[in-house]
Amino acid sequence: MSIRSTTTLYAAAALGALLVLWAPVSAMPALPALSLPLSADFAGEAASADARYAAALVMASSDNKGLPFVIVDKKDAKLFVFDAGGRLRGASAALLGLASGDRSVPGIGQRPVSQILPAERTTPAGRFLAQPGRNLQGEDVIWVNYSEGLAIHRVRPGNKHEQRRERLASATPDDNRISLGCVVVPVAFYEGVITPLLGRGRSVVYVLPEDSSVYALFGALPH
Repeated sequence: MSIRSTTTLYAAAALGALLVLWAPVSAMPALPALSLPLSADFAGEAASADARYAAALVMASSDNKGLPFVIVDKKDAKLFVFDAGGRLRGASAALLGLASGDRSVPGIGQRPVSQILPAERTTPAGRFLAQPGRNLQGEDVIWVNYSEGLAIHRVRPGNKHEQRRERLASATPDDNRISLGCVVVPVAFYEGVITPLLGRGRSVVYVLPEDSSVYALFGALPH
């Protein structure tokens, strides 16, 4: 998890821009996936039914508002990056929060890392208006939810026992839960795909839920 930047100007802009939409399962309409136009182009990349449903609905509803968008499939620990027209620009394995769960602890972005318990290290699900920025160390990141300290960033050198690079390179998603909550990708992917497409302005990031149906996230969107 990236620590928030203290730059006052950026904080004001980011906090004013970022939002999260969440619809409880009880409020969801029935949305049959087979009725959606398959307008998002995965370019032959392997993807789950949830990820394909999400991408199709984003395009069918124009919910990305002409912006590039990202789908984070927590169940598969995989990230898909699309341009504004729904064409896949890249896909990668991703490291996610150590703990399962679809919500953040209130105020977690203002707490020191040492005070964040293992059970609180979740990657929250939702729809986020993201934008590029920098953390306290001057590293460029994509702020997904600035107030919660949630970002997409490069894998960093960490404790050797965590084996973060090895986890990213493994064949299954079973060992990809290790971060404080941020979405962590390989350096080459960040610099070759994330920075050129998302590092210049706003984007929309959809983090799919793992404790409920994907419809819980998209039930409130126009369709």
